[in-house]
Amino acid sequence: MTRTKPTVADLLAGKGKLQRTNVLAWTVDEAAAAEEAGIDIVTTGHNPQLPAIRAAAPTAFMITGMDYGRLATTDDYLREACALYGKGIDAMYCVASLETIGRLAAEGFPIMSHVGLIPSKATWTGGFQAVGKTAEGAIKIFRQIKRLEDVGALGAEIEVVPAEVATAISSRTSLFMMSMGAGAGCDAQYLFAEDILGSHDGHYPRHAKRYRDLRAEYARLQRDRVAALTEFRDDVAAGRFPEAGHLVPIAPDELEKFLNELDAASSSGS
Repeated sequence: MTRTKPTVADLLAGKGKLQRTNVLAWTVDEAAAAEEAGIDIVTTGHNPQLPAIRAAAPTAFMITGMDYGRLATTDDYLREACALYGKGIDAMYCVASLETIGRLAAEGFPIMSHVGLIPSKATWTGGFQAVGKTAEGAIKIFRQIKRLEDVGALGAEIEVVPAEVATAISSRTSLFMMSMGAGAGCDAQYLFAEDILGSHDGHYPRHAKRYRDLRAEYARLQRDRVAALTEFRDDVAAGRFPEAGHLVPIAPDELEKFLNELDAASSSGS
């Protein structure tokens, strides 16, 4: 079945009616797999492979991060947004100031922000831990959402917040809300492809679900790489490589002619 890439209008029209899927893809292979699997939204970071990732997932709504700390001023963010939009990116992730987000939105750029646990700002909320577990903390998140509404943001990721809190907030905002560990009451479920695929040796957060163990496959492939290269080294040392089938043949008469000319050329010094 042919699929059409969602627009901003499509995302907002589906709010409260359906849940989209959102996957963070760091590689072209991950993006291509997301496309074939029918994932609605593909997110990626500041990535030199961005053009190839965009091409690998042509019908996914694509969000690209504008890294907090790498960019500094509002003008920096504006230049980055213009460049990304020119590469076919559908929305930009930004956790800069409300002033910067408002300026980007005023220029017509769809901006996804972030509330709850924000990794780049986690020191303000006590580190990598759940946020919004108290009434005071939960209402603070809601007020952040309303401020994002006021400056014209498209939506926000809400991360590691109690599901009841996230559901209540999502039902009271016009923003497109992406849940990462915040329950099913938002507008999209967001996970990292590397966690879904089980492709790394690092920490797997509580909110992630590992559907495969590609790490074990990678380890097996590496063992096979080492074994093959070891066999190649041993074959060379033992004279088993190259064999006749790996070589370019020459007719015996042509070889004899060449060797005679070679001997003559060598003896004459020419």
